[in-house]
Amino acid sequence: MSAVTWTSQATDGEARSGWLDTPHGRIPTPAFMPVGTRAAVKAVDSHDLAGVGAEILLANTYHLMLRPGSARIAALGGLHRFMAWDGPILTDSGGFQIFSLEPLIEERGARFRSVYDGSQVELTPEDAVRIQEELAPDIAMALDVCVGLPAPIDLVEAELERTLRWAERCLRVHTKPDQALFGIVQGGVDADLRAKSAAQTAALGFPGFGIGGLSVGEGREERHLALEASFAELPEGKPRYVMGLGDTDGLLDAIGRGADMFDCVLPTRLARHGKVLTRTGDFSLRNAVSESDDRPIDDQCACQTCRTHSRAYLRHLVRVKELSAHRLLTIHNLRYTLDLVAGARVAIESGTFFDFVAGVAKTRSNGSP
Repeated sequence: MSAVTWTSQATDGEARSGWLDTPHGRIPTPAFMPVGTRAAVKAVDSHDLAGVGAEILLANTYHLMLRPGSARIAALGGLHRFMAWDGPILTDSGGFQIFSLEPLIEERGARFRSVYDGSQVELTPEDAVRIQEELAPDIAMALDVCVGLPAPIDLVEAELERTLRWAERCLRVHTKPDQALFGIVQGGVDADLRAKSAAQTAALGFPGFGIGGLSVGEGREERHLALEASFAELPEGKPRYVMGLGDTDGLLDAIGRGADMFDCVLPTRLARHGKVLTRTGDFSLRNAVSESDDRPIDDQCACQTCRTHSRAYLRHLVRVKELSAHRLLTIHNLRYTLDLVAGARVAIESGTFFDFVAGVAKTRSNGSP
């Protein structure tokens, strides 16, 4: 039996809720994973993350293999102890980060230059598994090849095939019994290629699946097509993880098509630029309209930031470049995103998911931030 399993709880159309059981606990799905690329979610710590309701985190193989190194993390007790996080952790294999570095992709693996010192680095499918076994997350991801879009169809298909071959290699060397290895579906925005990739990846017997190669330049309708084609070929009883998706519309679109898990840097990245996410529309605290505004960011948000500070004060922190602004806005944006997904779960279970989506859209379009 796999170290990680998913059990259905309720459905509403294609949308579904369930339970993801892992060695570090059971979490409800749909679930959003804050991104701790370098074993840290920027500007916040594990206590902040627990406070906003985070239940599972993501860290990145590519960055951690370079600094501080997976062997060092293993010697220090693995990622959970290293990060002081008791809940589940998923590690991305690094395929997306490598894609952004213009690597040399060969059958053996990928070669690229370190972002830290410019040295030549090689990452093979076998390396990706070994490193993730040393990091010891609950869920590891197979190494894939991500293609930027738009791209020639023959290139998309060639790298889809390579990703399948790499997936087989990852499975052959994965030996950690208390860790699940997920496969990754590729295929760009071509429905036939997505269906082919999903069917052949599912046939390899992975306990869960990432949907990769999206949020790389495709349009909204193209993403819908890719998700629908992928999900149609994946087994009902295993988790589906849409990689790199975290905006309000994108999350609800994907949940409505049957997605279970997500990660994205968007909530934390926007926070570092003074932008906040709210039920009534997103806005920047840099705008002068907030200068004398004594209201919280969102009067219905229960996060520490909204319970404690006014927009005027937060704008002041942003304007004077006070580091605490990053933390306080990150806390709010993560709470907003996690509350959105939690609301979707409740709506699925009550059979009102599509009313919930319509309500979110109406409030955000008619509201006044």
